[in-house]
Amino acid sequence: MKPVQDFTVIPSLPPAIEALRELAFNLRWCWTHDTVELFRRLDRDLWESTGHNPVLILGSIEQEKLEAAAVDDAFLGHLHRVEADLHAYLHTEATWFNKTYAKRLDHPLIAYFSAEFGLTECLSIFAGGLGILAGDHLKSASDLGLPLVGMGLLYQ
Repeated sequence: MKPVQDFTVIPSLPPAIEALRELAFNLRWCWTHDTVELFRRLDRDLWESTGHNPVLILGSIEQEKLEAAAVDDAFLGHLHRVEADLHAYLHTEATWFNKTYAKRLDHPLIAYFSAEFGLTECLSIFAGGLGILAGDHLKSASDLGLPLVGMGLLYQ
């Protein structure tokens, strides 16, 4: 039998911790230890049981834990530090690409085709070494400020 309707559950984040949503949906978290620690801090056991997936954590954590985090000064300080770090990373002009090619008028867009990208264990779209290598290329390209897009396959 086919379902009558699909529902998407979006967590109700208190305004004080709404930045968690942006942090979870930006893949930079998977190579930024301070961001990983922030999500682990919400619920260590849930972090492990979700396979280290911050989006899944936000969709399945108890509302009481979110409410408690929203009034925890230490957690909020950690959140603001991580959020500021992400914004600085996204808006910096001091990347290698910008320093080297800022004066060019024709900025290229690079497409990186790979059957798999090993970015993090919770996105199991890789099988081995070449997928890990492709994921590392994407992470390095991001740090260098390269205008690169990864194109791959989505396995179901």
